[in-house]
Amino acid sequence: MSEDYSLRSLGEVMRLDIQRTPMKPATTYRLAGVRNTGQGLVAKGEFDGADTEYTAMNVLRVDQVVMRKLTAWEGPITVVPAEFDGFVVSNEFPTFTLGPEVMPDWMRHVCRSPRLWAEMKNRVSGTVQRRKRLNPEQLLQIQFPIPPREVQERVVEILDAVDDQIAALDTEADALEKTLDGWISTEFSTADRNAPLGDIAEVQLGKMLSKERAAGPEQAPYVRNADVQWQGLNLTDLKTMTFTEKDRGRFALRAGDILSCEGGDPGRSVILSEDLDGIYYQKAVHRVRATGVDPRFLYVAIKHSYASGAIADLCTVTTIKHLTAEKYRTLRVPLLDEEQQVRAVEVHDALFAQVAAIRAEANRLSGARAGLLAGLLNRTI
Repeated sequence: MSEDYSLRSLGEVMRLDIQRTPMKPATTYRLAGVRNTGQGLVAKGEFDGADTEYTAMNVLRVDQVVMRKLTAWEGPITVVPAEFDGFVVSNEFPTFTLGPEVMPDWMRHVCRSPRLWAEMKNRVSGTVQRRKRLNPEQLLQIQFPIPPREVQERVVEILDAVDDQIAALDTEADALEKTLDGWISTEFSTADRNAPLGDIAEVQLGKMLSKERAAGPEQAPYVRNADVQWQGLNLTDLKTMTFTEKDRGRFALRAGDILSCEGGDPGRSVILSEDLDGIYYQKAVHRVRATGVDPRFLYVAIKHSYASGAIADLCTVTTIKHLTAEKYRTLRVPLLDEEQQVRAVEVHDALFAQVAAIRAEANRLSGARAGLLAGLLNRTI
């Protein structure tokens, strides 16, 4: 590493700088939160100063660095963009002002660096994992290669161009998905009959997870709620628990089965294109096995019911929405004639294949971006 690309502590190029504002009744404040892995800020709504227990809160100012002390090992750090100037956060979110040697846009990319998150994780303190904190002083001790401003400008130019391309791909995929949803809605509006889901499919929740089963005998991998995504089933990091021989018959997964989320995002579904021998599913997931219609058509119909809000209308609400098996079986599924069903599947599959290809390209570019970021920051590139 050359002299002009020196390793320096963050405390040399930025300083703790917190502006507090009192919470006044009859005054409206805009609340912000910090997303993990340097992904920026999120607006959390407005509130009246009389409706909070805080007597004062921290004010965000444009181009400052802000982090969350709690669970800092998840990388909740970013640079404040102009649209969040003046928002407030609790004292769990210290703010820092950058010195003249560091460009805010360059620091924004640094905040998305796994290297920085690892350094933050190494410095957190506390005994309970979810309550571990990173103090401002600990953040400022982290050492990072700080290039000259002209190099920072070039790094920002390159990474912004990559981000723009990823954003363009995401926008294209979103627009195509919106077109697909619109077409499905129009097609199903012609249906002149329907049937309860329970009359045309078997609906069954998976096996309940417990501490004993997670460590017991006869371990086998299972699909969780988070693994079920519209774009496909994630099988890269499956957990395991006990599945007896009887369980394995009951909770088997085969081609044509539809898996739907029971909670979190109720109704989010995926259809299996092949048998998943030796893989099962837990209670947070419904297995929908078509008995009276083509499973591919049923998947499109479930997608329509999700997009139209029909599934949401069935959910029970406590703190988290839940789609019980009993309620799911009552879902009224619009039934098209046989020719329309074939057409619905063909159009859906053709458009969805395009969406999947665009999403895959965006994911590949995101992966390349991570390597590019690391190389630009440590000067291997």
